[in-house]
Amino acid sequence: MNGNGLRFGVFLVSGRFPGQQDAEVLRRSVRLALAAELAGFDDVWFAEHHFMSYGVCPSALTLAGHVLGRTSTIDVGTAVSVLSTTHPIALAEQWSMLDAVSDGRLRLGVGRGGPWVDLEVFGTGLDRYDSGFAESLDLLLAATREPTVSAAGSQFAFREVGLVPRPRRPVAPVVACGSPDSDSVRLAASRGLPMLLGMHANDDEKARTVRAYETATAAAGAAPHVSTVLCQVGDDRREAERAVLDSLPGWLGPGLSAHRPVDGRARARKDPVAYAERLCAIHPVGGPAECADRLAEGIRRTGVSHVIMLVEATGTPERTLENLQRIGAEVLPAVRAGASSPAARGSG
Repeated sequence: MNGNGLRFGVFLVSGRFPGQQDAEVLRRSVRLALAAELAGFDDVWFAEHHFMSYGVCPSALTLAGHVLGRTSTIDVGTAVSVLSTTHPIALAEQWSMLDAVSDGRLRLGVGRGGPWVDLEVFGTGLDRYDSGFAESLDLLLAATREPTVSAAGSQFAFREVGLVPRPRRPVAPVVACGSPDSDSVRLAASRGLPMLLGMHANDDEKARTVRAYETATAAAGAAPHVSTVLCQVGDDRREAERAVLDSLPGWLGPGLSAHRPVDGRARARKDPVAYAERLCAIHPVGGPAECADRLAEGIRRTGVSHVIMLVEATGTPERTLENLQRIGAEVLPAVRAGASSPAARGSG
C-alpha cells in the first residue's frame, strides 16, 4: 500500500484467445504475475471459470498458491472463488493453510457465481445458487473466527469441527457485487465485508453501488472496496483502442457464449464487438497520460482507491507483457504522484 492510500493490482482471467493452448495460457498468467511483482504492482488476482475458453483457470486458489510460492512481496488474490460450487469449510481450510505459508499475502475474493451447468457437474444444485450464498459465506467466516464450527441449515448440516490449520486471523473476503440493487451488496454490507466491483460497470454505476452499500451499513467512509477495470496503454488512444478491438471480440465471442444455464432460464447475450467497444469507452484505454487521468478520475468518482486491471485484452504474451510493464512504468507513477500533490490533497 502506498502512503497516499492507493493500491493497484493486475486482474488475470487466463483467457484462451483463438489458436492458443490451455497450458500455454496458464503459463502466461504465471509469467504475468511474476512480472507484476517486478513492475511494482501491489497485488495480482486470478479469475475462476469452468468448462469455457473465456477463462481456463478452474481453481483461482490453486493458481494463487503456486504464484505465492514463486513470489515474495506481492499479494495474490482470487477474483473470485465461487461459493456456489465450493464447500465453504474446504475453502476456509485452504485459505488458512496458504495464509500461513505466505505470511499473510493471500487475498480472498468470493462470489455467488452463475446458474451454470457447473452446479450440475459438481452436485451442488441450483438451490445452492438461488438461496445458499449467505449460508455459505457465513460458514466461511465462522470457520476462521470461532474455535469450532457446525451447521444445521438448508444447505449444510454437520457436527462441530475445529479448523486445521488454525487460522492466524479472521478471513475478510471481498464479495463480488454486480449492481447497486443486488442482494450481494446488502449481504456484504451486513457482514462488514468490502465489495469487488466488476468491469462491466462504469464509474457512475460503481459510485451508485458504493452509495447503496453505505446506505445499507448506515456508515459513510472509505471501505476497502476493489474496482476492476480494463487498462490498455498505447502511444495514443487510437492505437490502444485498435489493439483491443482487433483482439478482444475474438476471445469474448466463444467465451461468453459458453455460459450454459443448468435449467431453462433465459440469459442475456452480449454482442462481443459492442461489449469490447463499451469497455474501451468506459475504462483507461489510450496513451499513458490519458490512462493515468482516467484511473485518477475513476478513483475520484467512485471513492474506491484499490483498482485491479485486466491487462490481457490483446491476447498475445508479448503485447500483454508490454502493456503490463508500460502501466507500471508510465501510468501508475503519474497517478500516485497526482494523488500526493498538494492540489490533490486539498481537493477532498
